[in-house]
Amino acid sequence: MKKALITGITGQDGSYLADLLLEKGYEVHGIIRRASTFNTSRIDHLYADPHINGVRLFLHYGDLADSVNLVKLLYELKPDEVYHLGAQSHVRVSFDIPEYTSDVTGVGTIRILEAIRETGIRSRFYQASSSEMFGKVQEVPQTEKTPFWPRSPYGVAKVFAYWATINYRESYGLHASNGILFNHESPRRGETFVTRKITRAVAAIKLGLQKELFLGNLDAKRDWGYAPEYVEGMWRILQASEGDDFVLATNEMHTVREFVEAAFGYADLDWKAYVKHDPRYERPAEVDLLIGDASKAKKVLDWEPKVRFQELVRIMVDADVELLSRTGAQKRLGKLP
Repeated sequence: MKKALITGITGQDGSYLADLLLEKGYEVHGIIRRASTFNTSRIDHLYADPHINGVRLFLHYGDLADSVNLVKLLYELKPDEVYHLGAQSHVRVSFDIPEYTSDVTGVGTIRILEAIRETGIRSRFYQASSSEMFGKVQEVPQTEKTPFWPRSPYGVAKVFAYWATINYRESYGLHASNGILFNHESPRRGETFVTRKITRAVAAIKLGLQKELFLGNLDAKRDWGYAPEYVEGMWRILQASEGDDFVLATNEMHTVREFVEAAFGYADLDWKAYVKHDPRYERPAEVDLLIGDASKAKKVLDWEPKVRFQELVRIMVDADVELLSRTGAQKRLGKLP
């Protein structure tokens, strides 16, 4: 039985990756931060049948700022594969907390890599790199060879982590890889990210629970895919015979306005009647367009996305309508006694 360690297991990607690895027969370990409330909602379903998953899923308290704990965990677990997904991952928030973002998202990667080197366990390592590294793009579409020009503290931290991964691969012979993932969404996306913010608002407006939606730049262009397909790409990257770097993307580009139009239109709503602009959601330095060419991943890994833009929007709107239709969700919004 293979053993995997996932940082960021309670996030969107971490939860889908845990699903995938458990289906493939792995023993899965995840690092979670201690909090005063439970923050494991995205993986709670994995404990529904303990005879299937519960005996192969283990959570450990830890923090990417605590290198001693990371070394101890790796010594204890000796995982075959390490998927490093944990980060302060909100781009707009990174402008508000740049030092914390740099430490956790950037230096946190060094701490994991150094722990692998120090323990000598030779785990295969996956670094969750980001299309935000391209920032002010130097070519269209972006590939593994496109120069980086990050436009946020988050993007800068991810560039640091990207090159740290390559450095440890070249310096110490680690099986260390970067997955340069373009935007990938799902019903498990955090509610402060623009796509989920939109689909949740559509559902709330449709159900009479909300009257308007405030957004920033509607002209930003992004390459949007479906998260469960992208975590399969992560797994395929670590099954390769040696470490390498891969873009995962759909090679299709749509504006935030198009996402709004598609989501509201699917619910038979006129978006212009509900969407308002709020400059607080604008970034100090904007990334105008991102579109990725995943030809290398298709050729080497036999990976390509199947869920396209319109289907992705429908999946997310349907899921949020179902979620907010439940009495408990409405009560949380203060609409019921």
